This record gives sequence, C-alpha cells and structure tokens, in this order.
Amino acid sequence: MNFYETLSLNFTKKGETMKSLQKLSGALAILIFTFALIRFVNAQAPAESMKTFFDSDVPGIRIQVNATAETQPNGNITAVLSLKAETDVHIEHFNLSIFGFTNGIDKILMANITDNNFSLNNGPKVYNCPSFKVPERVWDVTYGEITLAYNATYTVGSGILIMIPYENLTIGFTMTHVENTYLKEVEEQRQNLNNTLEQLKEVFWESFQMNLTADNLADLNKTYSALKGSASELGSTRQALTVLAITTVFFVATTVYLVVRKPKQYW
Repeated sequence: MNFYETLSLNFTKKGETMKSLQKLSGALAILIFTFALIRFVNAQAPAESMKTFFDSDVPGIRIQVNATAETQPNGNITAVLSLKAETDVHIEHFNLSIFGFTNGIDKILMANITDNNFSLNNGPKVYNCPSFKVPERVWDVTYGEITLAYNATYTVGSGILIMIPYENLTIGFTMTHVENTYLKEVEEQRQNLNNTLEQLKEVFWESFQMNLTADNLADLNKTYSALKGSASELGSTRQALTVLAITTVFFVATTVYLVVRKPKQYW
C-alpha cells in the first residue's frame, strides 16, 4: 500500500469516526431534552387535587369547603373555607374542626380554625387551613364540622329590620378520603403467600415425578399384584365357607328328619 492509499484510508476512518460521534451527540441531545421535558411536566403538575366537599346555604350565609380529595396515612391535607353573606351578618363565633378516624373507627381531632367577632358585610371571608399531616393509623373518610354563632339582620316590609340570632349552629360533612394502606399491604402479603404456595406445590409435584423412577413403579406394581392376589384368595375362602355352611345345614336337616321319621318299637 503506497502513501496515497494509506492517507486515503486514514481520512476514511476519521470520517467514519466523526459520523459516529455526530450520531452519539444527537442521541445524547435527544435524551437530555426528554429528561428536561419530563421535569418540566412534573413541575407543572399540581401537588394535590382539591375537591368541593360542602357548598350550601345556612340562614343568611353561603358556606363552601374545598379540601384535598384523597391522601394516605402520613400524607397531607389542605382545606379552604369561605363564608359569604347573603344579608347583613355579624359572626360572634366561628369554628371549623377536621376529624380523622384511627383504624377507621375512633374519632380524633386533626386540625381546626377558630375566629370570633367579625362582620361579613365587607365581602366574603376566606380561611386557608395550613396543610396538616394525617396520623399514621388514620384511614377511610375524614369528617368536617362547622360551628357558628351569629346574628343575621333582614329587611322586611317598608324598611323594617329584623335581627335573628343563631346560636351554636352545627354543620357536619364528610371530607378527604384516606387510603387504607394497611389493608392493601395485608392483601398484597396474602397474594404473595398464595403465589408462594402454588410455587411450592409445583416444585413438590415436579420433585415427586422426578423421584418416581422405574424401580418405584415396579415396586408399586408388585404391591398392587400382591393386594390383588390377596383379594382373590379372600374371595375363594368366602366361597368355600359358604359351601361348607350350606352343606352343614343340609346335613343337620337330614339328620333331624331321619330321627323324627324313625318307627317306634313296641314291647
């Protein structure tokens, strides 16, 4: 190979190397872009889903409660409550309590908001309950309870004002669902045990089939033949005993008959 051929071969190899590097760089750029896109989508996704659990009227007030739709033990719950006046309203006392149920049964207080002596005439009152952690053994639905003491003033007739007091008005409603992760774990463990049992059955059956050799089969056949022969001998013995019993009965009957029929002797 002369100098020019060697030089041409070197340039060809370098060109192929550059093409490979370009392809690798392109694939790496696509991979980096994909990861960046995934991080962007995750960053844009909401941290939790909110749901309206209560939206109704009490005399003179519109109440709405939004909270985390669902969570798990040791997860967080966020709640937002708004009070909107439908007439002239002055709140003496307000309280929102959020309860959970230990083991799905025992009621415990998880969070509450309290306020006193304020008016709703200047616009809706909004309370953002700080996120709180669900205790470890709390599951199933949570429960919200609102207690109100307020005065509502109504205009009737030709400008006549009537104030009606509402003392200790209580409203209850179900809230965020907490997943029973403990029951889920028990179900998974049960399924795993069932799968393990099935695998052990298969292993045992395979081992039994592998150990069932020709010698074992021969021994089983001998045992079967011996049992079959014993059964045949037992059948023959029963037949012989039956014949003997019939013969004995016939002999006894004949003897009795001859004795009865024997003529009497007279002296």
